[in-house]
Amino acid sequence: MQEGLAYWATGPGRGELRSCPVPEPGPGEVLVRARFSGISRGTEALVASGRVPESQHAAMRAPFQEGAFPFPVKHGYCSVGRVVAGEPDLLGQDVFCLYPHQSAYVVPAAAVTPLPPGLPPGRAVLAANMETALNALWDAAPRPGERIHVIGAGVVGCLVAWLCGRLPGAEVTLADVLPERASVASALGVGFARPEALPGEADLVFHASGHPEGLRTALAVAGLEARLVELSWYGTAEVALPLGEAFHSRRLTLISSQVGQVAPAMRPRWSHGRRLAKALDLLRDPALDVLIGGEVPFAALPETIPRLGAAGALCLRIVYPDQG
Repeated sequence: MQEGLAYWATGPGRGELRSCPVPEPGPGEVLVRARFSGISRGTEALVASGRVPESQHAAMRAPFQEGAFPFPVKHGYCSVGRVVAGEPDLLGQDVFCLYPHQSAYVVPAAAVTPLPPGLPPGRAVLAANMETALNALWDAAPRPGERIHVIGAGVVGCLVAWLCGRLPGAEVTLADVLPERASVASALGVGFARPEALPGEADLVFHASGHPEGLRTALAVAGLEARLVELSWYGTAEVALPLGEAFHSRRLTLISSQVGQVAPAMRPRWSHGRRLAKALDLLRDPALDVLIGGEVPFAALPETIPRLGAAGALCLRIVYPDQG
């Protein structure tokens, strides 16, 4: 038995590293030493502030979560590490696992996904976000040539825009209130606009800003019989929308998309594991390194995660110390 360290959220804006036992792996298990993990402004910011609604406590449990919402809780789902013991066919491989921020852990071998050739481990922390973006496109069914707006240039919004930008003839615009996101859009090969400057008559609009005003903008720029995909999750906050204006006369379709279930159109053939493997494969493009907003050492998590709500942060990559 050895000891590791894990990050726990202990109260609104508070967290700490706690020691935890790390047993030897048994049959069918692997011991993973973390190399990187990833955090972004979405779900983890709501967890850190204690804003997970009580009705969603069970639905929002991460696969290897400990504790319970609101606090104390060990939560997270973007861990990349190396298998150092256990199943021989995985030994020495870099893998992705939906595991909280922890220096080492033992999980069933089926819970890890080997990284595909050509994917650097440091970029693989985007896998959970890419899986969300991929599922959103499956929900939306975008078509070549469509005018597509993506409102909110966080990590998920940027990945949605990048995926849509690969459709032949698609006119994709990424919108954000932060003008510096224009350079990110350019690196991803899509257009950029401030939300108030978006042209109307969009065929498809994705909303991923996390702010109700962004969703209201999405409703305003959607064209006749357009689809609007809501990717933001507001936790305990209530959202007021102008559904009494042109929402009905334009026959808009409002679609909720969430990564917990595989999109219905793909569910008969795709498992969660197959979808995650595809998300990792899609991350092999080095253009996506622009979405890594910086690095912080694992020891700094108690000061870092409570500040996730600050505007401007893309994915923060957590770097774990070399453990030999």
